[in-house]
Formats: sequence, C-alpha cells, structure tokens
Amino acid sequence: MLDVLPLAGMTVVSLEHAVALPFATRHLAEYGARVIKIERPGAGDFARAYDDVVRGRMSAHFSWLNRSKESFAVDIKVPSGRAAVEKLVAGADVVAQNLSPGAAARLGLDAAGLLERYPRLVAVDLSGYGPSGPYADRRAYDMLIQAESGLVSVTGTPEHMAKAGFAAADVAAGTYAAQAVLVALLRRERTGAGAALSLTMLDAITEWNGYAVQFAEHTGRAPARAGVGHPSIAPYEAFTTGDGDSVLIGVQNDREWARLAAGLLRRPELGEDPEFATNRERVRNRARTDALVAGVVGALPTAEVTARLDAAGIAYGRVNEMADVLTHPQLAARDRWVEIDSPAGPVRQLRPVVEFPDAPPRLEPVPGLGEHTEKILTELGYDGAELSGLRADGAI
Repeated sequence: MLDVLPLAGMTVVSLEHAVALPFATRHLAEYGARVIKIERPGAGDFARAYDDVVRGRMSAHFSWLNRSKESFAVDIKVPSGRAAVEKLVAGADVVAQNLSPGAAARLGLDAAGLLERYPRLVAVDLSGYGPSGPYADRRAYDMLIQAESGLVSVTGTPEHMAKAGFAAADVAAGTYAAQAVLVALLRRERTGAGAALSLTMLDAITEWNGYAVQFAEHTGRAPARAGVGHPSIAPYEAFTTGDGDSVLIGVQNDREWARLAAGLLRRPELGEDPEFATNRERVRNRARTDALVAGVVGALPTAEVTARLDAAGIAYGRVNEMADVLTHPQLAARDRWVEIDSPAGPVRQLRPVVEFPDAPPRLEPVPGLGEHTEKILTELGYDGAELSGLRADGAI
C-alpha cells in the first residue's frame, strides 16, 4: 500500500540531529517519502545517546523520532564522503539540515547553495535563530529557546517559572518544517520551481505563544503564571475529589458557569449572582470562585463529580500521570498504539496523528546506526573497490 501514500516516490535526505528536524522528517516518512538520515560514523545522531531507557540500548528520544528512516553513516568532512553525499543529494526531492550555525554553508549544503545547483530541489535550513541578526551564530537548544521566547516566563506557578514538560520549541519548529516541505512540493508540482526555505525554533515557538505575545503587546505585561489554571478564565483549575483524584474543570463562558452552578454545585442562584455571573467577576473573585468549586468537589467521590459534570455538559479531564496515558481507555479504544521494531527490540509507539483511510501510514523500524550505508552506496553505483576506498578514507 506504500505506493498510494501521498509522498510515495519522494526522496528526502536529511542532515539531522536531536529533535526538531527528525520530528519533521519522521512525518514525511510516514506519508510515504524515503527518508535517508545522514549520521556521523561511530557516534551518529547524538540523540541516540541521550539516555538508554529503551531496554538499556536506545534513548527514548531516538526511538520516538526516527522510525521509518534509513541510516546512512558517512563523514561529510572527508572529501570522498562529501562526494557520496553530493551524489545522493543530486537525486533527492528534499534536502534538509539542522547542523550547527554555518556548518552547512561551509560544506555547500545550505538551502541557498543547494538550490543554485538543483533548481527543482526543496531545500530546508532549520536553525535556532536564523542566518542573520545578532544571534545568528549562537548554538540553540530547546530549553534555551523556550527561555528566549518568553515561554518559560509564563509557564509554571505564581511562585516558580518552568519550562514546558516536552521539547516545545523543537516540536513547533519540526511541525512547521514538515508543513513547509509539503507546501513547497505542492508549489513545485504546479510551477516546476524548487525552494530554499529557512525557519527557526525562535520564530516557531514565539508564534505558538501568540496569546501571551498579544496580551503583552496590548497590556504591557505578561499573563500571570497560573499553574494548571488559566490566567484569564475562572473556574479553570484542578480540584481534588473526595477520593484524592485530581480533576481539571474548565468553564469557558457564562452559560457554562450557570450550568456548573446548578449541576455540580447544586446552587443555581450563583448563575445569576453579580459577583460570579460573568467571567470578569469570577476572575476578580478567583479565590472565592475556586473555593466554591473545591468545597463541593472535595466532598464528593470522583464518580459523583464526573457524573454531575457530564450531566451538566461541562468540560473536564483527569490529571493523569504518564503511566496512566499508557493505558488510557480512549487511546486503546481507537487503536492508537502500534509496535515498531528497533535495534533495541520491539517498541510500542503511537500511530501518526492523521492517517489516510485508504492508505495506511508507513510504520517501519527505527534504524541502527549506518544500517543502510552500503545499500545506499550500491544504489548510487559504488562497486566493491570504491566501497573499500571509502572505508580506507574513513568516510564510512
């Protein structure tokens, strides 16, 4: 069925490491593209060694980000290795890189340089800050970008700021990179023209943090840190039930507040009380609003709380631990888990977020370092003697 996937027949060559670009190219692979991951011989993508929690042999990051790819281990700083990569690039539809600042340009593998040689190519540079400006030469990692973008300043509790609990800047940039490649390929189908694209982690996560940016633009201050609550809506908070469970209740508008007051609190008059009837007043009286809800929720078993919320049509969610997510009934009911092979053995992972009903996604193993090197070189026309020469050079 792979031949009916939308990117079937496309080849993506990616000089990638860490999270942002591997996140993008994994999605391209799942939709049918052949993704060839360029890695350094001996060490590979440094994300392979972030930890060894996958059966003591592979990092959780690498397992998550690299299924359905081929690993081509070659030293691009060795002339013969660089020549092999050039042969590979010449037949590619997409070439992407997130190397250290300036490294790709020195090797002639930056997007602009590639497009000059291959006008139909879609070439992507993904960086922390971009090729110009005072931060152009800075190394960039996810947590640093979260800090620079202001995300850390609005995340956490009133007393303590925090970073997001996942690589938010990386994932944001990877999402935009995959989107940009798809749009550029569509444009190429229509015009025949390739594209040299540049995107940054800072731009991506600042866009995702757009509410806080707009809030600061128009008030001169940042939204208050509110833990798991919401700085501009009340009640929107986690409350502890009589069973000790934590349930996050979110009221989005005044009609919902009236339903919550009648259905959960069993005090319908609060729906019209001028101190609580509007969100502006509930936020102004946040402590009292939350205390009303907490008093009722804390006196009831979880089953009664959720039954009342369901009957009233109020949005809520259990505050789960990650172990709970592994057995989440909704994920199980929708068959969201799949087993993927890897160098560490079979691993359970989530299926792609979007799938075509008539074309199952490409879900193939996580590659071992250099697993496909000789296969790819043979496809490029290298014979046994030439492969021996590459080994002698230290290129592979």
